[in-house]
Amino acid sequence: MNIVFMGTPQFAVPTLRQLADSEFTVRGVVCQPDRPQGRGQKIQPGPVKTLAMAMGIPVVQPVRMKDPDFLETLQRWTPEVIVVAAFGRILPSVVLQLPPQGCLNVHGSLLPRYRGAGPIQWAVINGDHETGITIMKMDEGMDTGAILSQEVMAIGSQETSGELAIRMAEVGGTLLVRTLRDWVAGRVSPQPQNDQEATMAPLLKKEDGLLDWAQPAAELACRVRGLSPWPGAYTFFEGSRMAIWRVEVSCLAGVEAAGEAEAMSPGMITRVTKQGLWVKTGQGELSILELQPANKKRLDVAHFLAGHHLEAGMKFSSGPGRRSA
Repeated sequence: MNIVFMGTPQFAVPTLRQLADSEFTVRGVVCQPDRPQGRGQKIQPGPVKTLAMAMGIPVVQPVRMKDPDFLETLQRWTPEVIVVAAFGRILPSVVLQLPPQGCLNVHGSLLPRYRGAGPIQWAVINGDHETGITIMKMDEGMDTGAILSQEVMAIGSQETSGELAIRMAEVGGTLLVRTLRDWVAGRVSPQPQNDQEATMAPLLKKEDGLLDWAQPAAELACRVRGLSPWPGAYTFFEGSRMAIWRVEVSCLAGVEAAGEAEAMSPGMITRVTKQGLWVKTGQGELSILELQPANKKRLDVAHFLAGHHLEAGMKFSSGPGRRSA
């Protein structure tokens, strides 16, 4: 059976790899155009394109999904099914209707929960304990197609969205191949989604990384994990941006016993030791484990404190114009 695969980032790589290792024939791969990457902002191929080229699979990168040359190539590949994983483009009806067996999508949530571009990040940000992979038959809506299969996965208590995505990508590839076999054999009955239960997971922006210290410590901890590795959580200290990479929820018992908690506002440093840095939040206290000053390396808190003077009463803020207390 001829397959065309559409995907671009690392999340899609295991699906392409497992498809190529299966009995199906991957006739071609469709990726988004190459974009600048890294500090040098050099144009580089994405992970899926790199893998496809290494395997000798033809690759096309249309600027427009309705481009006549692209559609002609797609037709020449004669796909019976198009498989989509983290492609990042809406497929027009002319593409959706091309393969006789439809277009199947590997989605990183248990639909209808978390429709949209950021399902893995938002599951972690919202403090969910589980998520999963959905294989659906695509329609013209945003992740609204009928469900073919799902697999539930637990979210680790300290797991970042980046770490979770790596695990989910492998599960997604395995589930896709298994589901595709059942789909073409007629052993799958598509199940419509319940739109009343749908939630959205919009694409994150850089400004979403700014921490609001008035939020509870538990919510901030989930947000830091969900924003890693991109766009990354950050705050400001002494007028400079400070990235926050790892934290854990602590408690204020020691500070409260000293009668200091009431005088402290969210964002204020409550305790500093050789091994620790604690910050007051809207509810509870957050222990910072790993952070990164602007234009510097990521450091664990012990190494950071060895080169920076911080003390109780100083404050992290929400903007560069606000200095510490």
